[in-house]
Amino acid sequence: MGNRVHLTTWISRESKARFAELAKAQGVSESALLRRVVESALVGTGGAGEQTLEPVGPIAASGRISVRLRSDDLLLLRERSRAREIPTSTHVSLLVRSHLRALAPLPTAELEALKRSVAEVGAIGRNINQIARAVNEGQWPHGPNHDDLRAILRAISALRDHFKTVINANLTSWNAGYTMTTKARR
Repeated sequence: MGNRVHLTTWISRESKARFAELAKAQGVSESALLRRVVESALVGTGGAGEQTLEPVGPIAASGRISVRLRSDDLLLLRERSRAREIPTSTHVSLLVRSHLRALAPLPTAELEALKRSVAEVGAIGRNINQIARAVNEGQWPHGPNHDDLRAILRAISALRDHFKTVINANLTSWNAGYTMTTKARR
């Protein structure tokens, strides 16, 4: 954003509505379409940093494509999808989207598990804070007793194990199929 500035203008409501429809039909935001129009108008004017722009063509809001895979790649893809417990097409979609947008794919089940983990961390933090407050106010002059510390340790250990399970499931699902594919090649 450092070298960018904001451009504004006023147009009729009808023009704005037509422009919004055009942007939607091309599968881009109004800002992105406006930027393309401005940049294409400036091409060939001899300005610094001139760039050649591709023509803007219609792009569906979402679409279907077909991909041919080698049989061993398809086998590996199916195994990894099964390990993640998601359809193969969803897995491919996640991979493509993560590559195009530099996002880490995180299926719904894993996201929910991480949300539960975050909630547990919050609960543990609140409990520890309550213990510290009670000790500081003299309501609990000797701090947590042995049973309290064991309960905190159990909760933290369970949380650690939960995070390990999520991480291992994630790693396993991305690596699933290597042994079978290696055996199939022999």
